[in-house]
Amino acid sequence: MNVVILAAGQGKRMHSDLPKVLHPLAGKALLGHVIDTARELGAGKICVVYGHGGERVRAALDAPDLAWARQEPQLGTGHAVLQAMPVTAASAPTGSSTLVLYGDVPLTRVDTLKRLIAAAGGDKLALLTAHVDNPQGYGRIVRSEGLVTRIVEEKDADDAEKAIREINTGILVAPTAALARWLPGLGNRNAQGEYYLTDIVALAVAEGMPVVTAHPAAAWETEGVNSKLQLAALERVHQRNVAEALMEAGVTLADPARIDVRGELVCGRDVTIDVNCVFEGRVVLGDGVRIKANCVLEDAVVGAGSIVGPFARLRPGTELGSDVHIGNFVEVKNSSIADHSKANHLAYLGDATIGSRVNVGAGTITCNYDGANKFRTVIEDDVFIGSDTQLVAPVTVGRGATLGAGTTLTRDAPPDQLTVSRAKQVAVPGWKRPAKLPKPQNKD
Repeated sequence: MNVVILAAGQGKRMHSDLPKVLHPLAGKALLGHVIDTARELGAGKICVVYGHGGERVRAALDAPDLAWARQEPQLGTGHAVLQAMPVTAASAPTGSSTLVLYGDVPLTRVDTLKRLIAAAGGDKLALLTAHVDNPQGYGRIVRSEGLVTRIVEEKDADDAEKAIREINTGILVAPTAALARWLPGLGNRNAQGEYYLTDIVALAVAEGMPVVTAHPAAAWETEGVNSKLQLAALERVHQRNVAEALMEAGVTLADPARIDVRGELVCGRDVTIDVNCVFEGRVVLGDGVRIKANCVLEDAVVGAGSIVGPFARLRPGTELGSDVHIGNFVEVKNSSIADHSKANHLAYLGDATIGSRVNVGAGTITCNYDGANKFRTVIEDDVFIGSDTQLVAPVTVGRGATLGAGTTLTRDAPPDQLTVSRAKQVAVPGWKRPAKLPKPQNKD
């Protein structure tokens, strides 16, 4: 099985300098979703046909298992697949098939494509078609006595053909040798002046090759992205699918319409997630974890029984042990926090190693960056950090130490002692607060 992914379109309706197939859905480029689907199918070779955006598209997603074919100029879908043939057909074993996908159609399920591949059987042309209430804009599937005879594009269709509600999604499977034979002979005598891939249907029929169809389980599987509005609509479809899968696995979501997973979210038992939470990269939540409202977690691991939020941010490299509390407006980055420790309010903990049973007071900051380099802060077990403390890394706070509120720590704090670095408190007798000067009077 070869896979050809068409990703050369310009995407004018996106009104963006970013190539259309690089626009993100759930934190991943549209084309990235399609490539991952091809990989999940176990494709022997994946060839991406690129054009608009050129090397920017290739640079963003290039990988050792991908081949690339440039389409320049863009003369239609048939012309696009033809550009991939030197890559796919040249090394294809006898009897192989080629699946054609689209870089701006990101949500096609693997199970749907497996059904399509099974229908093709290695010796038939198989089309993924759908029945829709409003077929406007789509190519129509023309049948005779139930058999597919051709596909007619909207701009080339007559009134009777426009009334057909079975539409072509563009996704198809064909014998690789047949594609290599058909594509060079395609013509462009149509309203668009393009070489249509859909014209291979008539060629297959003329050769006596069976043309079969399969259908997606849901209409959104074959919906493409041509505008920001369509991109937003598919984003919500995807997020709803993710939310439903999480709930089926036992996760409690306060509102399945208000969660965004932009990567992989792995949850243990009895996890609860409140509204408006965003998960980016790979996030792991242990058993009994509670994520309160309006939190952002990226590439983080949260241990069993921990509570995060509301309004907390866990950045990449964060690892929380069991029963850790990260409260409102606390940011953690590249830090490990061991069991039973707490930072309940208004703190920044970056590049830190924090032990067990540590209490971090409000307003605490690890000063990990000197303008050129980053350094690590170590806080050992059973430490109490007073409010409004700055720890200027590299620095270590010994086991059982207490830092007084307002301390700026620039040297290691010894274990089991109180360390304070405040200026002496002074009261100034007779001092008066400045008063506002009287406003000048208007002589008029």
